[in-house]
Amino acid sequence: MKFIGREEEVRKIKGLYQSPGMEVLLLYGRRRIGKSELMKHSMQFFEGKRIYYECKQTSEMNNVESLATLLSEEFGYPKISFSGLEEVLDFHFKKATEENILLILDEYSYLSDVLKGMDSVLQALIDKYRNRSKLKLALCGSFVDTMQKLIEKENPLFGRFDLVLKLKPMDYYDSAQFYSHFSDEDKVRLYSVFGGIPYYNRLIREDRSVKENIIELIASPGARLENEVLMYLKSEIAKIVNANEVFEAMAKGFSRFNDILSQSHVSSGPSLVDVLDKLIRMELVEKAAPINDENNRKKSGYYISDPMSLFYYRYIFRYSSQLNVMNSDIFYQRYIQEDFENAYVPKRFETIGKQYLIRQNRAGLMEEPFEKIGRYYYDIPKERRNGEFDIVTYDPKGYIFYEVKFQDKPLSKAEIEKEIAQVKECGLQCYRYGFLSKSGFEAISQDDLLLISLENLYA
Repeated sequence: MKFIGREEEVRKIKGLYQSPGMEVLLLYGRRRIGKSELMKHSMQFFEGKRIYYECKQTSEMNNVESLATLLSEEFGYPKISFSGLEEVLDFHFKKATEENILLILDEYSYLSDVLKGMDSVLQALIDKYRNRSKLKLALCGSFVDTMQKLIEKENPLFGRFDLVLKLKPMDYYDSAQFYSHFSDEDKVRLYSVFGGIPYYNRLIREDRSVKENIIELIASPGARLENEVLMYLKSEIAKIVNANEVFEAMAKGFSRFNDILSQSHVSSGPSLVDVLDKLIRMELVEKAAPINDENNRKKSGYYISDPMSLFYYRYIFRYSSQLNVMNSDIFYQRYIQEDFENAYVPKRFETIGKQYLIRQNRAGLMEEPFEKIGRYYYDIPKERRNGEFDIVTYDPKGYIFYEVKFQDKPLSKAEIEKEIAQVKECGLQCYRYGFLSKSGFEAISQDDLLLISLENLYA
């Protein structure tokens, strides 16, 4: 199976493998994000003995025996008996004083669960062999909070990692490579549902339509991903009811803290803070403040950043009773189709537009590299009107406003002039205006406009 994306992460891991001495890597990220595939892919770039071990939720000795078996197979030894995890790990560190060895411990948190003081054991071994062993050790894990604690000052392993990688969801561009045979329009629709999680994207079938993929994978009883969101939440959050309440409120469009509190029925403000902080650490929710008033907490908003979670709570969780008693095609037509095309996908297209601009900016392809991108808050007291523009960038020359349209007809000059007039009325002073249109543009020749068509995004 072709390995897709993660060029920067692969580059960093290859650099670590090429070091002459000991190197310790921490790789973590949410479930299904592709950690194991990344490490398995990277093994080909290591010259030496390679051991990949997926830790088990079982006893210490069961893990010891399994690791010893892999060790014997890789080195061609008769099976060696070890008294515990410390001894078998010490063998790897010591053996690596003689030759290059790569040891990958996937789902490391399972080991720390079965052996009290596992972090201290590893810390002692790293310190003992640091200046004489050539071992390349990688610790990987999915429980984000648990893995993040390994780099905190209170943890014995603090300061022992030479490279820390937190694997993020892929952006729209890399995700689209999983379903490259679809039209650019359908790539937008698919990303709007399945987001940047490689596991989800590998399940998409190119001999099925977008609708058929959605129904088969999430919008039908017993679908492969029907309970995926809840499973992830339950693995990280104790009070799942509070999380469900918060997600439902945000899926309906509520983003301000007080609005979410009143709509979600979470018992108190501190309880809501705890839930939101947890969801942000899980990278399911993002907190965003307007770029022109970043320190104003009242103007900050909370948004579901994970497409699968947003789709699930907007359509599946909300209408779960109907889903379980209706024909899947009729359910899709009644509860998903119209809102999906006219509201849901156009809003997610804005996210894709923002990702495109960031990708261009990082590649040095923007005429004037911007320093900030995000929402812009405006307030017109005389008219008792306020609101936000969704995509505005800021660079040394000033602001650029962007409008994103997912509509079937080309964007006309009149529509563009109307948008610009509205921006000026709200007091946002821009030195340039940008427009991203799914269906392109009518003949427009204004030099001060940035016009981006759908095909530009996937070029």
